Amino acid sequence: MKIRAPAKINLSLRVVGKRADGYHLLDTIMLPVSLFDEIEIKKRAAKDGRPQIRLSCAPRTVPEDESNLAFKAARLILAQSGAPGALDIHITKRIPVGAGLGGGSTDAAATLVGINRLFKLGFSQRRLEKLGTRLGADVAFFINAKPARARGIGDRLTPINKVPCLWLVIVYPKFAVSTAWVYGNLDVKKLTKSASKISIRTLLGNTNGINELLVNDLEAVTIGRHPKIESLKRKLTQAGASGTLMSGSGSSVFGIFNSRQKATKAFDRLRRESGLEAFLVRTLD
Repeated sequence: MKIRAPAKINLSLRVVGKRADGYHLLDTIMLPVSLFDEIEIKKRAAKDGRPQIRLSCAPRTVPEDESNLAFKAARLILAQSGAPGALDIHITKRIPVGAGLGGGSTDAAATLVGINRLFKLGFSQRRLEKLGTRLGADVAFFINAKPARARGIGDRLTPINKVPCLWLVIVYPKFAVSTAWVYGNLDVKKLTKSASKISIRTLLGNTNGINELLVNDLEAVTIGRHPKIESLKRKLTQAGASGTLMSGSGSSVFGIFNSRQKATKAFDRLRRESGLEAFLVRTLD
């Protein structure tokens, strides 16, 4: 079984609080985009009735052992189902690592969905989302992989319907950023308020409205350590982007373009620059 696992961008990301256990509370708009990892899952004969998982990745940009989030996802759902499964999982990586695009989370979600289908477990979407939340804040979002507003620690999802197709160029500076480091260096005294009164669907209907949504409370922290991210935003603006933002905790930056033609022109320009990778994508609905 093969499943495509999409990346995401955070069209907005506000940090609105912090729980006693250290988890930060978010108000974020996440949109899946047409940049995919591919997950292939195959059954093997089980030995001794115990789950046995083998994981491989190409290229080897992520661990292939129990620390991999997809491995943890497979182990979790097999334990929850009681299925004595033995699996081979192969991940073809295209989403950059440590880029704020949700690569590890989407691989884990695709693994949960794929094993559920392969073994005919019958787990509901809601049950898979709950398992995903145990693995990481963004995993639940990728179970359905539809535009959504996420609150709480990312586990309270509200679907956003009829999101217009946006053409984007994502630029990755070829270095990873630690999400834990970014949150650990966020000044909790500067947390923002949730934008609860805004009409997201109304703002998504026009360029000015979309630009109003482009807020990321983590940008200042990440740019303080990696000023190149700010220069990438300028490059995208110079290439014709109507708005730019760092996705998640970084290090990738995306630019929004008013047409596919303008996005393609910018992509052709930026992909030739050394020291970065560029991706031409559209949002998925």
